[in-house]
Amino acid sequence: MRKVLITGVTGFAGSHLVDYLLTRNDCEIHGIWRWRSRTENIEHLKPGQITLHECELRDATSTYDTIAKIKPDWIFHLAAQSFVPTSWVAPSESLQTNIMAQVNIFEAVRRLGLKTRIQLACSSEEYGMVFADEVPIKETNPLRPLSPYAVSKVAQDMLGYQYWMSWKVDSVRTRGFNHEGPRRGPVFVASDFAKQIADIEKGRKAPVLHVGNLDAKRDFTDVRDMVRAYVLALEKCEPGEVYNICRGQCWTIRETLDMLLAHTKTKIEVKQDPARLRPSDVQILLGDNSKFVKQTGWQPVIPFEQTLSDMLEYWRAR
Repeated sequence: MRKVLITGVTGFAGSHLVDYLLTRNDCEIHGIWRWRSRTENIEHLKPGQITLHECELRDATSTYDTIAKIKPDWIFHLAAQSFVPTSWVAPSESLQTNIMAQVNIFEAVRRLGLKTRIQLACSSEEYGMVFADEVPIKETNPLRPLSPYAVSKVAQDMLGYQYWMSWKVDSVRTRGFNHEGPRRGPVFVASDFAKQIADIEKGRKAPVLHVGNLDAKRDFTDVRDMVRAYVLALEKCEPGEVYNICRGQCWTIRETLDMLLAHTKTKIEVKQDPARLRPSDVQILLGDNSKFVKQTGWQPVIPFEQTLSDMLEYWRAR
């Protein structure tokens, strides 16, 4: 049984990764949590399905001791400060959390002499300012990050390359484009819309849905397809290499909202909220997944319409 460690296991993608790994019956699953972690995303798991370890990844000793105890064959590094607007409000915290946590993991693996494979959940936000003649985005596109969060992910990405070249710490860098689905935090755009609709239907708020920039275009993949890709990355991809994981199709935020509104009979007014507009916004993220597909054979199978429907039902149930 392969030992698998998931950082950020109580989060959105981490909890779905656990669900997928449990269907395979070929691994012993370990997860990292902090005493203040919100655990509702993994409350459906049965005792014994996963072993949780309290660990603060920003602390080198805590990280080293935890990895030394588990000695994982695979690490899925999903823990991060991942909300772009927060990175403008607290840039130092975002940079420290995302960069130092990864350094501590790499240093622990290196100093322990482990042959661990690490999947790095990097981001399409690294591409930042993308011009019209640069889409679909390939891994060779320039990186022009437009937020402190994106800068932190560029640093994580480059650290993955550097540690492989310098120390042969085995990692695969995956630049994931937008992924959505049930359990997505309500601060993220599609989930925010779905929660607002559910709240309006229940009479918990006035029938006004507040929005930010509706013209931005994003390449959306279902989280359940995304975590399947993460596993394939460690099974089939080359160490030190970088791969886009995306559908290769994008929708405007306005189209996303319209698809969600089509699932409700409640009359809802849409109103722009200036507080939801970003200092700088990435206008289009449309990815080219051909490198990853050629290496792994992966294809997304869940339609975006189903993703949005499942997300809305999740919020209705809650």
